Amino acid sequence: MSENKKIIKNNLFEPNLDLPRVYVAAGEGAYKNTLNAIKKIDLSPAKGKKVLLKPNAGRIASSGEGITTDPQVVAAAIDAFKQAGADVSVGESPITGVNTQEAFKATGIAAVARERNCRLIDMDKRPFVSLEIPDGKAIKEIKVCADVFDHDIIVSIPVMKIHMHTLATLSIKNMKGCLWRRSKVDLHMLPMLNDMDEMPLNVAIADMSGVLRPHLSIIDGTVGMEGMGPSGGKAKKLGLVVAGTDAFAVDSIACRLMGLCAEDIPHLRMGAERGYGIIDIEKIKTRPATWKDLVSPFSPPPDNLSMEFPEFNILDKNSCSACQSTLILFLKKYGKVIPDYFPENTNISIAIGKGHDKVPKNTICIGNCMAKFKQEKFVKGCPPVGSEILKIITGKTSLDSDKVSMEVKE
Repeated sequence: MSENKKIIKNNLFEPNLDLPRVYVAAGEGAYKNTLNAIKKIDLSPAKGKKVLLKPNAGRIASSGEGITTDPQVVAAAIDAFKQAGADVSVGESPITGVNTQEAFKATGIAAVARERNCRLIDMDKRPFVSLEIPDGKAIKEIKVCADVFDHDIIVSIPVMKIHMHTLATLSIKNMKGCLWRRSKVDLHMLPMLNDMDEMPLNVAIADMSGVLRPHLSIIDGTVGMEGMGPSGGKAKKLGLVVAGTDAFAVDSIACRLMGLCAEDIPHLRMGAERGYGIIDIEKIKTRPATWKDLVSPFSPPPDNLSMEFPEFNILDKNSCSACQSTLILFLKKYGKVIPDYFPENTNISIAIGKGHDKVPKNTICIGNCMAKFKQEKFVKGCPPVGSEILKIITGKTSLDSDKVSMEVKE
């Protein structure tokens, strides 16, 4: 069941967004950095209001890996809004196949929320609410978790990460985690637009940002991720937090801290061109004045997975980050031993994604989007688990070897 809604776009904290202010804090640990970054923002309008904190807790990962939001950043946000007199909840709609409460527990967010008597919301439990996008170019409607509309204030708390498909994933992209269940995957499966060269996913995120923007953004740069983000890259320690009320401006400053330009991030550039926010750093008042001293360039994503894993012929077309991350983690773990299960000099082909019309014979086809190639070595799942990929190749769900640990990291 769906119901048409129109989200409130006014910002309670910053009525005038012509000169957005962004604050950077570093050097005092995740908790204090977060408080220091947001203490310059007047949170008094939150008094008596219902606040939804939306961290990145969409995967099963531990704190410090650069995959999910540091629990101490979430703890500081809870404390700050409670002190301001708000009714605070933490919510998430994870990637397909991940249990929300298990993710909260693994990330450490469950523990800090429990200590503070703060509700944890599995935002996939209720029916979705349909939200129209009148000016959308790639999408005209999104399915939003109903809990979003139960709250007066939405706070996006992402991790500072490189992303294989969108180049960077920050507070605007993090709002994709407010989309209901598998509808998040739909944004990865859109056809190319006739009048645009941009990847449809990036256009869709820009479309989404026109109606679904946070009132406040807190970007966790305690430990970020470079290279093959959002989950298969390398953890990068920065020890900083960025906060502000214009999500585009906050993302823009975060990009500069990562050695990137927001103008080169398609969904940020398109959103800014449509007037959804400001990314020109000359029009953003950033404090402290010495913030540029904290710039630490992130390694970019590889152009394709085959560059990262040259031993394999990887066919990746219209895949989502869930299948892509599963494959990356699998190959990182087993890539050195998998060739032993094939004849010498075999060209091992692995395919993911929905966009393939044909694949070479004996290709390992991974994920439900590849179901039309069941006559090949097919691994079902959305996403599939690593042990099932291993089984289709070796006949085993684990390998007893000095080169690998006993079980596949799911």
